[in-house]
Amino acid sequence: MSEDDAWSTVAAEWAATWGAAAAPAHAALLDATVVGAGARLLDVGCGSGELLRIAADRGALVAGCDPAPGMLALARRAAPEAALREAGVEDLPWPDGSFDVVTAVNALHLADDEEGALAELRRVLVPGGRIAVASWAEHAANDLDAIEAAVAEADGDDPSPDLPERLPGGLEALLAANGLAVEASGIVEAPWAAADDAALVSAVLLGEDAATLEELGPVVVAAAAPFRFPNGEYRLLNRFRWAVARA
Repeated sequence: MSEDDAWSTVAAEWAATWGAAAAPAHAALLDATVVGAGARLLDVGCGSGELLRIAADRGALVAGCDPAPGMLALARRAAPEAALREAGVEDLPWPDGSFDVVTAVNALHLADDEEGALAELRRVLVPGGRIAVASWAEHAANDLDAIEAAVAEADGDDPSPDLPERLPGGLEALLAANGLAVEASGIVEAPWAAADDAALVSAVLLGEDAATLEELGPVVVAAAAPFRFPNGEYRLLNRFRWAVARA
């Protein structure tokens, strides 16, 4: 099964549990780029369409792309007015100068060639248009990463290192290195909650089979103990870094 097919398989569950997780980052990007009535916006790696819905509600003319058909099906429901196409970040099926703003949330790191991907984002922008990007912040800034590190250890893996763009100044450096003038950047808190043990395990081990859920579920619950409330709910505080640059 290809990675895109895998994402399609879990699209509905992902949208229900994680689709709104980046909402504070979406708002920060749209505020910083002053997206409003008539603005032409493309969301690259649009997933299940949450950013597109917010931008459309602000009056923007929205388009989006994602390589996973299952994600696009959900995006069509979330933002039926959006022009949606099946495509990855490195090959955007739109002409030069089609958009005023291009957004990419947790998408650039999926490209085999980040420099080429940014060049493609620039290509579809009008002169002076803005690229707005966001990603999970560094592991130490996210409660979720403490749980995932425990799962990796239990599974015999080393915790994944922080990607450069997750670190302070990383997104700004990436944009500047590709000839973009950084105008604004920041970090936003992104609270996330799970109603109980089952919801937490299902979200953290999204897409895993029953045997893996049985084996690693107790690890997830134990690692999440500091975030458990008396009513059984879990509340995690995560963070996103974001940056906006002008082409």
